[in-house]
Amino acid sequence: MAYTPAPKIYELGEDFYDPVEAANFPQTKLRYRDESSADAVGLALDDADWVNHFGRFEPLPDNLKQPLALRYHGHQFQHYNPDLGDGRGFLFAQLRGPNDRLLDLGTKGSGQTPWSRAGDGRLTLLGGVREVLATRYLEYLGVNTSKTFSLIETGEDLHRNDEPSPTRSAVMVRLSHSHIRFGTFQRQAFFNHTDNLEKLTDYCLRHYYPEAQGADGLLRGAVISSADMVASWMAAGFVHGVMNTDNMNITGESFDYGPYRFLPTLRSDFTAAYFDHNKLYAFAKQPEIMYWNLGQLAQSLSLICADEKLLSALEEFAPAYREALRRHMFKRFAVQPKEAERDIAFIMQTFRYLENSQCDWPQFWHDWQGGAGRLSAAKKSPNSEFYTGEEFAAWLTAYGQYEAIGPVSEQDEPVSLLYDEIGALWKPIDENDDWSAFKDKLETFKRA
Repeated sequence: MAYTPAPKIYELGEDFYDPVEAANFPQTKLRYRDESSADAVGLALDDADWVNHFGRFEPLPDNLKQPLALRYHGHQFQHYNPDLGDGRGFLFAQLRGPNDRLLDLGTKGSGQTPWSRAGDGRLTLLGGVREVLATRYLEYLGVNTSKTFSLIETGEDLHRNDEPSPTRSAVMVRLSHSHIRFGTFQRQAFFNHTDNLEKLTDYCLRHYYPEAQGADGLLRGAVISSADMVASWMAAGFVHGVMNTDNMNITGESFDYGPYRFLPTLRSDFTAAYFDHNKLYAFAKQPEIMYWNLGQLAQSLSLICADEKLLSALEEFAPAYREALRRHMFKRFAVQPKEAERDIAFIMQTFRYLENSQCDWPQFWHDWQGGAGRLSAAKKSPNSEFYTGEEFAAWLTAYGQYEAIGPVSEQDEPVSLLYDEIGALWKPIDENDDWSAFKDKLETFKRA
């Protein structure tokens, strides 16, 4: 595909962004580039040009004249914050991807903006490595996620309270379907800028939901897309960690991976962020929180749309979530679903068994992908001690009614990305600048 610039953000006007300059980094050492995504959007660049564009932020041809830090508000742990915006990132470029889809190239760690709130605007190299791993693993698990497009080490020593310091710095570029967040709407509603709300709604309908009409149609699209996203998280055993409304985008695409975690075992109250003291964003609460967030989006849109239309759109969340969870869970099992109510009951039975047994989550999915016929192999797995007793027998009987569908992973061991594994991958990078284990892990996701 040929590179097709599409700087459509200018349609919104200056109330939505601030022109900014990228930081001038002491070094730009390319550490990771997503070749397949670059090919998909027609950016065939050598390493020198890649660094010029994604480390020094020389504008892409016929694209944004300079980076734009987007303005937004948001609920952070359900407390409204009107002092937000792109504080260590910006929108760098927009272009057309496959099927004429509008795509954004946004940054993280690219320097200070008017919204930095006294922060340094930087990203640790470890944070960038964690995001590369998250996006690649979630893609393997079938989650609609942003792509980590580029990671460049920038040669600065950063000091952070939550990791050993000084630590290495980086700038990251992500490729996503949209840079527009729920909080983008909240900001315009906060200032009662109904004309801007209508302009923003029209922009999102035109570029992301062209078959929908009106603010309620936009909300309905966001409801269905977001329900699918959070259902895919639940099937993946993924905990986002910071489900603030400024971290939710209008296209229902998972992005911005800070203190994420994957389940080692299923615990409903498992949280990713050490500062989530009340477990607001615990694993089992993620669907409820997503619905609450969508309610805040609806409240913003209520300035330009009748409440009954918005409520009708919100009511579609529960059935959309149930169907999406059914689809993602059965895809992960690699078995054919049967009847909706029976399938949902089996999914709930599975979650209960996993939480009661506390068996290893990644090993369980490795053992049982492909149907109950995997019993003999599962009995030889490290999880075998959990595959006994009445509750397991009842689960296996229920699972036995489903027929296997291919393909099934041929990996000898579970494909996983647990917290300790990330630490083990980072250690040789940190101590010896050895990236081999990191690259091997990415290849594992690719093969799977």
